[in-house]
Amino acid sequence: MTDDLHRFEDDTVPPADAAVTVFWRPGCMFCSSLLRGLERTGLAFDRVDIWEDEDAAAFVRSVADGNETVPTVRIGDLALVNPSTRDVLRAVADRDPDALPETARGELAQGGSGRVGQILGRLFGADG
Repeated sequence: MTDDLHRFEDDTVPPADAAVTVFWRPGCMFCSSLLRGLERTGLAFDRVDIWEDEDAAAFVRSVADGNETVPTVRIGDLALVNPSTRDVLRAVADRDPDALPETARGELAQGGSGRVGQILGRLFGADG
């Protein structure tokens, strides 16, 4: 999983909450890639444009060393900075496996991280 993993204090969110929020901004290719990957798995998530929501931008800065690094994903009291689709799915699975749709479970079970991961896995026999 990504090294940019942060827990933060939020008394309003139960620790086992698996609700997913993706903080993004227009023009961010990493955001577009993550959003497409999550949509492909069927995982339910909310999107928040940090350029339209100052509170969201402040949250991202609070977990990304003062930077507005996107995508940043919030899952309950967990924040992932610039995660892969697979990182998000693993975090949701750890918190609430029942929250994963069948297609997301398949993504985790196959060991790939999307099309590139599948190709790399075939080429090198490794998880991409």
